[in-house]
Amino acid sequence: MADGKYVTLAEVREMMTAEHMKRGGDLLPSQKAAMAHAEAICPISLEQAQELTQKLVDLLADYDLENESVPVKIVDMLPKYPADVRAIFSKEKVNLDAELTDRILETVAEYL
Repeated sequence: MADGKYVTLAEVREMMTAEHMKRGGDLLPSQKAAMAHAEAICPISLEQAQELTQKLVDLLADYDLENESVPVKIVDMLPKYPADVRAIFSKEKVNLDAELTDRILETVAEYL
């Protein structure tokens, strides 16, 4: 979390890139690893990640999520299959029906 909120890998990538530039390439090994991981794993831009996160927040607004990180996890994983969505929701107390799963997959598919 940055500033008390969950951030996507796209946001991590942008923050680490900015820090890399600010320090003239002088990052701690852990920072370099975080930046490399975000660059390798995250195929969408910061703007796309923010847009998708907001769409998912809106989509899930009617569900009583105990963990506000769920939309961020979905953006980071970009699930393609219902089993992937179920894994993200495995610890949530949400009735994850086929309709909601399909709506999440359709929303994510717009960014793949």
